[in-house]
Amino acid sequence: MRILLVEDDPSLASGIRLALKPEHYTVDHLSDGATALNALKEGEPFDAVILDLGLPRMDGMEVLNAVRRHGSQVPILVLTARDAVDDRIAGLDAGADDYLTKPFEVAELKARLRALLRRSQGQISSILSCRGIRLDPHTLTVSFQGQDVGLSRRELTLLQEFMSHPGRVFTRDTLTRLVYGWDEDVESNAIEVHIHHLRRKLFTDVIRTVRGIGYVMDKPPKDEL
Repeated sequence: MRILLVEDDPSLASGIRLALKPEHYTVDHLSDGATALNALKEGEPFDAVILDLGLPRMDGMEVLNAVRRHGSQVPILVLTARDAVDDRIAGLDAGADDYLTKPFEVAELKARLRALLRRSQGQISSILSCRGIRLDPHTLTVSFQGQDVGLSRRELTLLQEFMSHPGRVFTRDTLTRLVYGWDEDVESNAIEVHIHHLRRKLFTDVIRTVRGIGYVMDKPPKDEL
């Protein structure tokens, strides 16, 4: 899952990124509201946004309002020191999906983020299951037909994206940004290599190539639902 963190406190931003890294999130960080708004308007493929309100160049509340006016439905968790009831109400009414005040416990941030992502995908349980594959985002474990399967961090991230959006065709560029974000240099064939490994470790047809476009994990047959 790719997360956009918008936070102007470098120490806090670094701490959040460090805390989320073991959860296999790809976390991109921006420190001002205007840049964050541009990234979201340009359609960067984020699964969720952690948004501070006290930001330079453009206040987080302005960002929130503008994002929703633009039509984006990306889940947004507001993270702020503004703890008055009126502030929380204003944030939720403006389109925030959840609200967490500073200071906060990292475990609570992780739990709220998991719940936010689960709700956005219409899931009751965080466990993803499709075509004999079972993926637990909390324990970061994968099994196929009851047998544990060892995946690398990138392979797990890629598989989670496909299983969270069955039937959606991803371009290679979109997958690259989802898995690697902005901060890493990526080999031109990196996604192809990861998909090859997933097919070898699971089964050949787990991810289908859509010629000239990208890749898709097909929705399971109705008798699997």
